[in-house]
Amino acid sequence: VQLQASGGGLVQAGGSLRLSCVISGSIRSIGAAGWYRQAPGQQRELVAQIFVGGITNYGDSVKGRFTISRDNAKKTVYLQMNSLKPEDTGAYYCNVGVNYRHYWGQGTEVTVSS
Repeated sequence: VQLQASGGGLVQAGGSLRLSCVISGSIRSIGAAGWYRQAPGQQRELVAQIFVGGITNYGDSVKGRFTISRDNAKKTVYLQMNSLKPEDTGAYYCNVGVNYRHYWGQGTEVTVSS
């Protein structure tokens, strides 16, 4: 099982980006998924989660600005990020439960300039 994250980049404050996490390999089931981020010198923190039934959970700093979604047919998890702020800068990682194990994707860098 592999997770491929993409969609990061450089954007001005107030702009938007959409991250994607594509799941590949021998997949029998896809469970909860989440996006985490890590700024330089800081610990990795939860950004958003989505559960099998579609229930979502967001970190306080991104509520109302970010939206997590999933397309099981495409085996992809998305993170739509709007109204980006410089403090959103960091490496973003997806984490997905596949076949009852959790896997991490490689990070995709997001840089928000002021």
